[in-house]
Amino acid sequence: MGRKPHSADRPISPPPSPQREIRRARTELSFDDQSLLVPLFGQFDANLVQVENRLGVFISARGDKVLVEGPEDSVARARDVLQAMYSRLARGEELDSGAIESLVAMSNEPTLEGIISGDSDGPPIMIRTRRKTIVPRSAGQIPYMRQLARDEIIFALGPAGTGKTYLAVAQAVSQLITGNVQRLILSRPAVEAGERIGFLPGDMKEKVDPYLRPLYDALYDCMPPEQVERHLMSGVIEVAPIAFMRGRTLADAFVILDEAQNTTREQMKMFLTRFGQNSRMVVCGDPRQVDIPGGDATSGLADAVSRLEGVEGVAVSRFTAADVVRHPIVGRIVEAYEGPAE
Repeated sequence: MGRKPHSADRPISPPPSPQREIRRARTELSFDDQSLLVPLFGQFDANLVQVENRLGVFISARGDKVLVEGPEDSVARARDVLQAMYSRLARGEELDSGAIESLVAMSNEPTLEGIISGDSDGPPIMIRTRRKTIVPRSAGQIPYMRQLARDEIIFALGPAGTGKTYLAVAQAVSQLITGNVQRLILSRPAVEAGERIGFLPGDMKEKVDPYLRPLYDALYDCMPPEQVERHLMSGVIEVAPIAFMRGRTLADAFVILDEAQNTTREQMKMFLTRFGQNSRMVVCGDPRQVDIPGGDATSGLADAVSRLEGVEGVAVSRFTAADVVRHPIVGRIVEAYEGPAE
């Protein structure tokens, strides 16, 4: 199973700083379940190469043994990542390049195993849906997933790609499957992101669908397509612009408002006061991407958070570029535009 080492495999490390010598180390890991070795290593050892390239180590595999060599800190991180990859497969979860990238990013945290498994005295942090089991893929997602399971109203703030909306939809689907809620209501303001696309053809549903596409994408990722279509037809899942919320009381429902930074203060107040018995609300948005006239000064999201943070039953999760779980370049782009989080 091992690869023949060659120079292209070995990362080119900069010369050690004269002030501090880089200590090198090596460690060997073994894995009990040999049936998991093929998905662990990846086709042509692609998964091992990905860890090598990201952490600047050299990995060689022989049978069920894996040898990791390189700078001491990087070897320790690679060891934790490989063990987390194996644990993920042992739990029956998917292991793709995105998952590996997230594990590598989280390996910089002091408690990687806690991030993957949850507290030592508690169950693993996960959301189960019809199509997949979802676990945290960044440090910021851990408290957020706890809030989704516990609190009544959650504000999720941060840049694109941090999983705010996706995890909210996944939790909503999980709650629907278990019968904790009777319907899902997904909403967002129909505001263009700086463009002027003019009038859209079709009926009301066809007009608003382009704005709600990210919510549909998350739904189809968590439920079989035929089940999504059936629930949309029956009204169990409702997708609508925020203007359609006025005058309603949303009971026995999991309600998600996406792109909330583009609501006005009046719209946000109207939306939050729709809260009904046995319901849960998640409000997602990026305070730095306000597209409505007046900008930040008129955004209902910042206003609501400033008023409600600390109120019993209301939770706030804040994400940064470090929590971006898309391609790693997305996180670097976010940082380049916005600067490091304070």
